[in-house]
Amino acid sequence: MDSSTNSLDDVSADGSTDFPDRSSSVEVRLQAQEDEITLLKSSLADALRRIRMHDQLLPLLKQQLIAVNPSAARVLNHVCHSDGFTSGRKLSSSSANDGIYHAATAARVRRNSEKLPNPERQRKRLDKKAASSANLLTRSPSLESRAKELIASAGSPGSRRGTYSQEQSIKMFIRGRPITMYVPSNIQNYDNLKMELPSESLELDWVYGYRGRDCRANLFFLPSGEAVYFIACVIVLYHIKNRTQRHYRKHTDSVRCLAVHPDNVRVASGQTAGVDKDGKPMQACVHIWDSTTLVTLQQIGLGTFQRGVGMGSLAFSIADSGTFLSVIDDSNEHILSVWDCTKGTKHAEIKTTNEAVFAVDFNPSDSNVIITCGKSHVYFWTLSAGQFTKKQGIFGKYKKPKFIHCFVFSLTGDVLTGDSEGNILPWAKSAADTKTLGKGAKETYQIVRPIKAHEGSVFTLCTLKCGALLSGGGKDRKIIRWSADLAPERECEIPEKFGAVRTVAVVDDEGLLVGTTRNAILRGSFSDGFVAIVQGHLDEMWGLATHPSQNIFLTCSHDRQVCLWNTEEHNLDWCITLEEYGLCADFCPSGSVVSVGLSTGRWVVLDLVTKEVISESIDGNEQLSVMRYSPDGRFLAVGSHDNFIYIYSVTESGRRYNRFGRCNGHSSFITHLDWSKDGCYIVSNSGDYEILYWDIAGGCKLLRNRFESKDREWASFTCVLGFHVIGVWLEGSDGTDINALCRSHNERVVAVADDFCKVHLFQYPCPKPKAPSHKYEGHGSHVTNVCFTHNDSHLLSIGGKDTCILQWKMTGGGVGESRETLASASSTSTSSPEPPAS
Repeated sequence: MDSSTNSLDDVSADGSTDFPDRSSSVEVRLQAQEDEITLLKSSLADALRRIRMHDQLLPLLKQQLIAVNPSAARVLNHVCHSDGFTSGRKLSSSSANDGIYHAATAARVRRNSEKLPNPERQRKRLDKKAASSANLLTRSPSLESRAKELIASAGSPGSRRGTYSQEQSIKMFIRGRPITMYVPSNIQNYDNLKMELPSESLELDWVYGYRGRDCRANLFFLPSGEAVYFIACVIVLYHIKNRTQRHYRKHTDSVRCLAVHPDNVRVASGQTAGVDKDGKPMQACVHIWDSTTLVTLQQIGLGTFQRGVGMGSLAFSIADSGTFLSVIDDSNEHILSVWDCTKGTKHAEIKTTNEAVFAVDFNPSDSNVIITCGKSHVYFWTLSAGQFTKKQGIFGKYKKPKFIHCFVFSLTGDVLTGDSEGNILPWAKSAADTKTLGKGAKETYQIVRPIKAHEGSVFTLCTLKCGALLSGGGKDRKIIRWSADLAPERECEIPEKFGAVRTVAVVDDEGLLVGTTRNAILRGSFSDGFVAIVQGHLDEMWGLATHPSQNIFLTCSHDRQVCLWNTEEHNLDWCITLEEYGLCADFCPSGSVVSVGLSTGRWVVLDLVTKEVISESIDGNEQLSVMRYSPDGRFLAVGSHDNFIYIYSVTESGRRYNRFGRCNGHSSFITHLDWSKDGCYIVSNSGDYEILYWDIAGGCKLLRNRFESKDREWASFTCVLGFHVIGVWLEGSDGTDINALCRSHNERVVAVADDFCKVHLFQYPCPKPKAPSHKYEGHGSHVTNVCFTHNDSHLLSIGGKDTCILQWKMTGGGVGESRETLASASSTSTSSPEPPAS
């Protein structure tokens, strides 16, 4: 690890406190302007498409009118001219000429041997449909519907006999843009459809990852044999010997710190404040809970801690057996407060400093003395009669380090600090220097003698029962054992791939747990070395894919790592690092290879056994957003941010690829796509909320008449826009509120990943707005992707910035059975174990 990495680690803990609000505001305004420009472009393209559609439709309608009654053609001409349309109008827009069309026909004219419908009844039916509009959806007839009305009114008893029926369409609005979707033929009465909670539900089964990158003092070992740590909003209790997990899930936002009570049963945990979906700040708090029963014993300071609780900013008092809890919040003043653990009341508080604070603790022999440290400071606080007095540690002739990362108390009561210079500094109370400072001089805390311990920062210190000391280094990645008089005894080095030592927890006389800056937890000893028992990604994740027949899944992240995980063993099978970071992935139906789309337009195919790159290509120079194999494995579709979908023919079980064609028609970047069950067609979504259909077997042609695709069956359903998933959208959604969705293989439920840290489970299909859903919390950031395992036994969800992977177990509702098999089963919902259910 180089010095630049070490410098980044040094400042990682205080980055959140110095975040520039002005920069954030400018970014929000810029994003809003970009969204408006995209919307204006797409609206213009939509208007041009509608004009072109009318021009193409009018000749057909005239022919139909003349066939029924020649006199009706004059009426149609009058209507069309009054609307400003001319059949001979030409379009010069490149958008229209490129074939970017929405087939806006909401009615189909069919004729048979029966008589024409009654004109008055037809008019009333159309008026009723036009009146049944809502903010999110409207059901509306198009120009063809008006033409049918004219045909009906122009008919006479002597006219040619025929029947004309109007097919249903649904119009959904996102950011003011209408999106027309057609009702499938098997739905006879859309208005009478009932949306219910799915009978299936989710239970949190496993949590992958650990937050070590920017947190400290967040790994402990309990007498129960469990390691306790956190990631996102979940606190994990991992039984090391049994390899099982339990989860404390009462936090509503990302957990930032942990502290274990002197009884080694109670645990305190603090969270960040965060904001709700409307941008309003939420209230942070500290929970004190029982690690045996997972029952919350006390909720402390709800709404008191501005911005939340700081990292490493919790500590129980020891001298009085844990009566008090000290907390430092994440406000600019970093307010230190002391709380009665039993009553949940505040005992005292004081503003500490405007600089970052990294650690707080009580003196183990005196609960009235509290130590804090952070950026360029060590403070010694004395609490008396509810009031604090402060004394600052004096560095004197020694160089003041930029960061004081950690401290502990020795058996003699001295304070030992670890800093960014790699030193361990012992502090002792010295008598007042009355000769130099006069009679008013007071006693001070000064450095006894500095000890050079590590190259780079000292991130953690840990005392043993025998009086020995453990220190963990940053740049050198070493763990060193020191004697009681601070003489080095033993040392070992952590493998480079796991990063620097962030925190150390003692298991027994020899065994240690080590949390690292690369989000791993290691178990081992000085004698036997260390192995990883918990691993995770380091940066934002978007790519997720599950194997078609095995209990494994793959993730890719901005950290350039591609990881293969086992859902049964709950471990990492392998991990490789690519030159660019991955954003999307999909397994070939053969199950032997997986393709990964990268940020530069390049994509690679990996062998699952050898982990080698067996094929690679590049399409454009913009990031790829979706990779999707056809269900028969004959084709691979690659969706790009350059607005194109590239199609490749696949042979040799996914080991050979040849360009087959390119789908050209979207006016914005590709977001999602799915193949039809016969492997001949594709449906795709784009960044400007288009839904387009493509005939791949026919030469990657755009299907301009979307009505003809309304009954097509899809092998997967990941497109966030479509008739079958209208109900997943909340009223007033801006189009980015849902990042991903995935239909189960049995076609009974659809899981949704939203921008508000939630995973939803809806029934499938859910074509009506305001459909109820089970909601599940756990992520501390926007949920970027969800995917079901091959047999629907589990659902995987990945977070963005929280670097967390959650594995959910599907329960109830005949998991694994198809919708056809369960057609006659009860549809009553099973209550979710995670309140609230809906």
